[in-house]
Amino acid sequence: MDSIVNSKRSRAKSAGPAEPARPTREQAEAAVRTLISWAGDDPDREGLRGTPSRVVRAYEEWFSGYKDHPREYLKRTFEETGGYDEVVVLRDIRFESFCEHHMAPIIGRVHIGYLPRNRVVGISKLARLVEVYARRLQIQEKMTAEIATCVDEVLKPHGVAVVTEATHQCMTTRGVHKAGVSMVTSRMLGVFRDHAETRHEFLSAIGMRGAINVANGGG
Repeated sequence: MDSIVNSKRSRAKSAGPAEPARPTREQAEAAVRTLISWAGDDPDREGLRGTPSRVVRAYEEWFSGYKDHPREYLKRTFEETGGYDEVVVLRDIRFESFCEHHMAPIIGRVHIGYLPRNRVVGISKLARLVEVYARRLQIQEKMTAEIATCVDEVLKPHGVAVVTEATHQCMTTRGVHKAGVSMVTSRMLGVFRDHAETRHEFLSAIGMRGAINVANGGG
C-alpha cells in the first residue's frame, strides 16, 4: 500500500504545477481596449475600433516562440562532413524581441559559432533557433545563454560561442532616452571558454576580436 501511495506522490511531483489557463481572444482584446482607455483615448472611435483585434494578431506572431520547441530544430544533423574539424560560424542573424520588463522592442543580431565533434546542423536551423527564443518575452542575457546551452546540449560539440548585439527601446524611447546605445552579451562554452586561440578565431570571424573580455569564461 505504501508503495502505491509513494508512486502516486512521485507522479504528482514530477508533473509539476498546472499551467494557468490561457485567456481567450475576447479577453485579450478587452485588455487592449482597457489600455487604450487608460492611455486617454476612445477605443470606440473609428481609427481605434479594429485595433484590439490587430494587436492580438500581432501578439500571436511576436510571441509565437512559446509554441515551438527549440531543440526540435537541431535534431536533424549531418555526419558526412568530409573530415571538417574547424569552427563553424553563422553571423549577423537579425532578430526582434521584446523586453520582459517593459514589453518594448529589442532589435539586434546574434552570432553563433561551434566546433563540431562529428556532426553539423543546417545553418537555417541555427537561424530558426534564434527566432524561437527571440519570439518570447526576454532579457538579452538570458536569450544569449539559452541559445548557447541549446546548441551545446543537442549537438554536443567541442564548444559553443554566442554573441548578441542589440538596441533596447526601453532605454532609447523612455527612461534615460539614450539613442545609439547598444548592448553586447556573450556566452562561451567548451573550447571557446578554455582556449583563447579558438575564442579569438570566432571573434575575428564576427569582427569583434579583442572586443569582449571573457577572462571569466564569457556570459
